[in-house]
Amino acid sequence: MMLTLIPFLHVRQFMRGMVRWTGDEDMEGQIEGGPTIPIHTEKSPNPVQMVLLAHGSCSLIDVIVGLKHRMENVRACWVELDSDRAVGPPRPFIAVRMKYIIEGDVPEKLVTRLIEQSHEKYCSVGAMVIGSGASLDWTLEIRN
Repeated sequence: MMLTLIPFLHVRQFMRGMVRWTGDEDMEGQIEGGPTIPIHTEKSPNPVQMVLLAHGSCSLIDVIVGLKHRMENVRACWVELDSDRAVGPPRPFIAVRMKYIIEGDVPEKLVTRLIEQSHEKYCSVGAMVIGSGASLDWTLEIRN
């Protein structure tokens, strides 16, 4: 018998979770082994809002990780999100706009490259949103 090695990049990674109805239109979700989060309650985002927030946080994580040794120069950073959805069901996103704001002393050229790499290569949520046909526009503001 000959053993064939599968390159690491071709190995699928699995994720398991559960969403539970808790009354009215309220739900809670849990990724296996992780915390439980409320979904679609008076005090929590609905599923589509969670996708928009996940897209922003996924990309912002890429920027933060990319700035690793320069984060001591960052006082604050966030992404402001704006989106359009189709009028008819299932009402997917048709456009997403992101405004990255960083307060601190970081090179604009580096941050721009990190944002571009996030959207082109690393942000899984963004790949799903943009892969479904939505357009993406972003801007960067650095406040020293």
